[in-house]
Amino acid sequence: YEIHLTPSLEGGWHIYSQTTPAGGPVATKLKFTPNPLITVEGVSKEIGKLEKKHEAIFGIDVKQFSNTVDFVQVVKLKGKVKTNITGSIDYMTCNDRECLPPTQQKFSITLQ
Repeated sequence: YEIHLTPSLEGGWHIYSQTTPAGGPVATKLKFTPNPLITVEGVSKEIGKLEKKHEAIFGIDVKQFSNTVDFVQVVKLKGKVKTNITGSIDYMTCNDRECLPPTQQKFSITLQ
């Protein structure tokens, strides 16, 4: 299975890449709750237009996405079973004037 987590951002807002360096805005992080019926394969991919820019507020170069990005994680079921994959996505959004506090969204997806 491919798990797709796809945030949609209002105009002017952006979300940060999983590879944004420390010392700046909070990088996006996907967390999967351990489930003995599921194997999480590799790292999550980011599909979207990656923007690299110097963020003066933080004093570092950041990696971000505007409008939308698709975080994709491959998972495998250990057998023909029905189960849920649960977890959370931690992220931070900013525009040219302000940043909102880091946020965590939980998710639960049924796999059959």
